[in-house]
Amino acid sequence: MSAVLEPRSTEGGEPLVVAHDLARTFDVSPPWLNRVLERKPRVLLHAVDGVSFSIERGKTLALVGESGCGKSTVARLLVGLYAPTRGGLQFDGQDAHAAFKTPEGRKLRRRIQMIFQDPYASLNPRWIVEDIIGEPLREHGILSGKAELRERVGELLKSVGLSPLDMSKYPHQFSGGQRQRISIARALATQPEFLVCDEPTSALDVSVQAQVLNIMKDLQRQQGLTYLFISHNLAVVRHVADQVGVMYLGRLVEVADKQKLFAEPRHPYTRMLLDAIPQMKHTGRARTPVRGEVPNPLNPPAGCAFHPRCPHANARCSAERPKLLSIKGVQVACHAAEEGRI
Repeated sequence: MSAVLEPRSTEGGEPLVVAHDLARTFDVSPPWLNRVLERKPRVLLHAVDGVSFSIERGKTLALVGESGCGKSTVARLLVGLYAPTRGGLQFDGQDAHAAFKTPEGRKLRRRIQMIFQDPYASLNPRWIVEDIIGEPLREHGILSGKAELRERVGELLKSVGLSPLDMSKYPHQFSGGQRQRISIARALATQPEFLVCDEPTSALDVSVQAQVLNIMKDLQRQQGLTYLFISHNLAVVRHVADQVGVMYLGRLVEVADKQKLFAEPRHPYTRMLLDAIPQMKHTGRARTPVRGEVPNPLNPPAGCAFHPRCPHANARCSAERPKLLSIKGVQVACHAAEEGRI
């Protein structure tokens, strides 16, 4: 019989995950011969450019921002699918990316798991659920006997609100919400401490989103899980997060506790995102659209990347890139906020 997982202690407020100056650059240049014939330089995409944050044990940090701002790249950096171009990641006091390259890295990967965005693409359609959820248990040598595996898979299915009888079915026999529950069960198989959730509910209907989010909240409470939750839906973030980080063109522009960020956003981009949310109490009021377009990430603006869309921008904003500073308990990268202009 498999051991019952005890809730982990979340006292002390120690950070489990610490990212420092994380960066990832992709070479998106044309082929070498084309560059030579057309006399064009190499083209680099700075998908993530100097992101720093920490997540306390048992807490949830949500990353929000428009599509293409680098949220999913951060997720892949944290689980070791990408190696950083610059910076580092500390997990429980050890250098995670150095550990990923060693034989001991398998032990670390057991403690860090990921839930992917698309439940239709992240499950092997040729495998039954028993094999999908049981694969991490076999690969990490946690369980090997068939009876033990079946029992543990049944327990994992029950933990996400499904039946042990579902283990003989294929993914196409489930709805989107049920498939995402299977993905969560698979991520929990190795009894991880840290889950990276890359928009886990964006492909689901609103009512199903609520069910999946409630399951994730319950599992966090029962097992002391730590989450990085990536989303573009601020209503979802308000439900699940303890802290919120707002990203724009590969950089964090604001990091704050959830209550502070929603009550008193400091960065103009955060204000713009919050103004675009429809609210019941403001029925009939015209919604404020998010103004302007995201600049080309291959050729970002000088200075603050947000200044072409910012109503508070001045000459300093277009010339000098702001640093992420702590202002009244909130980390914000904005010259206007630093100078007290907003």
